[in-house]
Amino acid sequence: MFEPMDSLDYWRLCDELSVIQAALLIVGCDPSESQDMLMNWESHQRPTGFNAALAALKHAILAGRLPATIRRSAWERGWNEEPGEDENIGHDSRARQIIYKADPDWSLTTATVDDLRTWLRGRGLKSGFFFPEESESVDYCDPKNQHYSPKLAAAIGAWEAASKDSTLTRGKTVKQAIVIWLRRNADRFGLTKDDGSPNEQGIEEVSKIANWDTKGGAPKTPGG
Repeated sequence: MFEPMDSLDYWRLCDELSVIQAALLIVGCDPSESQDMLMNWESHQRPTGFNAALAALKHAILAGRLPATIRRSAWERGWNEEPGEDENIGHDSRARQIIYKADPDWSLTTATVDDLRTWLRGRGLKSGFFFPEESESVDYCDPKNQHYSPKLAAAIGAWEAASKDSTLTRGKTVKQAIVIWLRRNADRFGLTKDDGSPNEQGIEEVSKIANWDTKGGAPKTPGG
């Protein structure tokens, strides 16, 4: 008997998504239900986590860490229309004058699903809409598993982040990037002291396991 797909499953047919759609899917919401009106809502009315996800996506795109096709709202200029404070004048392909917004339109700006997955993995996210095949945690990374090892999970997480996100190792050695990632995620893996500060000894132990560049050497310069 045919079993209908969940509404989110149909979004997996998309190869490319707008930034608003991506942020909604990251937090587990169906974009078709709110994408057209969401940005008019008060901040506290939006889905939990949406504001953080949208901010992260915007910053990553503007900084060049997440590839995207940036688009801006534009319209043909009226005969006596002047651009507003956040608007500019340009020309379209037919040499007509247009007025366009200076800031990107995040409902029109798009990123490919593959690039979104790579970026999310680099941030340590490997479950949810973009990772249907990984929603079920492997045993050694599942905190609910009776044989779960926090340090093993931390080493795997740090290795995956540093190996898949080149921005983490920009201007740093592999080990330095891994240590920084472990400090940022110390609480997730119990790598903290009683006062909540990172346990540097534990982080050092885990970093040695995750570090594949054991020869060391000076870090590469950005862009080098």
